[in-house]
Amino acid sequence: MKTTVKPLTNDIKKLQELLLSEYQLLAEKESEIAEKDLTILELQQKNQYLLEQFRLAQHKQFGKSSEVHSGQGELFNEAEQILDEIVEPEKASIHDTHNKPKRKPLPKDLPREVRVVDISEDEKVCDCCGHELHQMGEKKSEQLEFIPAQIKVIETVRPQYSCRHCEKTATQVQIKIAPVPLNPIPKSITTPSLLSQIITNKYQYSLPLYRQETLFKQHGIDINRKTASAWVIKCSTLFKPLIDYLHQQLLKQPVIQADETPVKVIHEDKAKCYMWVYCSGTDSAGAKAIKNIVLYDYQASRAGRCAQNYLQGFNGIVQADGYKGYEQLEAVLIGCMAHARRKFVEAQTVQPNHKTSRADWAINHIKKLYRIEKNIKDLSVAEKHQIRQEQAIPLLNQFKQWLDKSANQVLPKSAIGNAIRYTLNQWDKLIGYAENGHTQIDNNRAERAVKPFVIGRKNWLFSNTSQGANASAILYSIIETAKANGITPFNYLVYLLEELPKQPEDLDYLMPWNVQIKSII
Repeated sequence: MKTTVKPLTNDIKKLQELLLSEYQLLAEKESEIAEKDLTILELQQKNQYLLEQFRLAQHKQFGKSSEVHSGQGELFNEAEQILDEIVEPEKASIHDTHNKPKRKPLPKDLPREVRVVDISEDEKVCDCCGHELHQMGEKKSEQLEFIPAQIKVIETVRPQYSCRHCEKTATQVQIKIAPVPLNPIPKSITTPSLLSQIITNKYQYSLPLYRQETLFKQHGIDINRKTASAWVIKCSTLFKPLIDYLHQQLLKQPVIQADETPVKVIHEDKAKCYMWVYCSGTDSAGAKAIKNIVLYDYQASRAGRCAQNYLQGFNGIVQADGYKGYEQLEAVLIGCMAHARRKFVEAQTVQPNHKTSRADWAINHIKKLYRIEKNIKDLSVAEKHQIRQEQAIPLLNQFKQWLDKSANQVLPKSAIGNAIRYTLNQWDKLIGYAENGHTQIDNNRAERAVKPFVIGRKNWLFSNTSQGANASAILYSIIETAKANGITPFNYLVYLLEELPKQPEDLDYLMPWNVQIKSII
């Protein structure tokens, strides 16, 4: 079959028109291809984003969290899990005393009852020669016995006195009687220890009042939840001057960490209210120069003015997460490296298991910064600042260069892109900790202070009124501040409930870093 080839025209104008039409056709094809490539790229990005979100949701639902609160523990099969961890090592160490686990000794200050288990008098003779045996030593072992809570009634008797002569001759008889002993809640059956038990059960151990009502009924005592609730609110009113004094002490500290978490309040105009937390110092009793204070503040809003009003007059450093509401503060604002790290952990979670990615590099680099903090935690403020300048600053500069370079190499909406963007947006605040020896590398101190409230919220779900939410804020503040200063909350509450009814003018002696409380339980 012959192919007929049309002869080319010699007309230059027609050739130009033909060439122009071909160029236009080619441009249209290239435009279509570019549009299709863009559509494919958008679909790939969307698919990648949805795949990452799916993997992240799977991890949150079924995966193991690396930030589980140590006080909460596992929710399922706790005893069985511990048994599985212990049984095998014990089997392996039957003939190996070196690998046998050592039990920690019981506290020496616990009451002790000595029980002597001896052989009978008939057995105290030698089986070989019949001579009398003598005691050559003894073996001791300890067991821990639990005595259930004991409840008793304190009956207060106040003798009344009068004059017999006046009874016979005078129109009025003077009667003398001792004044009623001070009680945190006058004309009630409560004592400081009873109130402390109810408060710590709810706000330290997350035991709602309706469950405590059941426990009291087991002892034949009728204390319904409404009565207990009224007692709790009255106690919070009694503690209010102490909280105000702690608030004044908080504003004098060089650094305050802050965080907030939602709370549902039924009789409140807004659907979502917030419990704010502010803390200073460390998680446990430390240097006296910086007070260990944890204060909660209930607000019906998450607006930045809540923190602004609470911290009014504070000119130090505030360390918080990336929430923009804190930017309204007049204080210097420092960021939280743990939040930045958390973004990279999410990116690491959604990546394929066999790949080493940018998220791994970022997490390992942040670990180097935390390693420095671990090594300097017991040093002075000046020494911390010097070492951070020498060791942390070079690592931070290297991290910044990596972030700038990687920002142009990743998909903006991907998990790693989101982590890089967040870190860059917060960079000026994140590096602020290295410029001051008083600050921490992260805001975890405040986050740990929020956890007891979050765990409690899972049990009691919501507050009924703003009055109840404010009472919760006060009582959580007392308990968490006591814990931060190494004091048993029950003992501290009993002490306060005995002292505050006296209406002392100076509250400084009641501060947890000033009191010397002997163990009550």
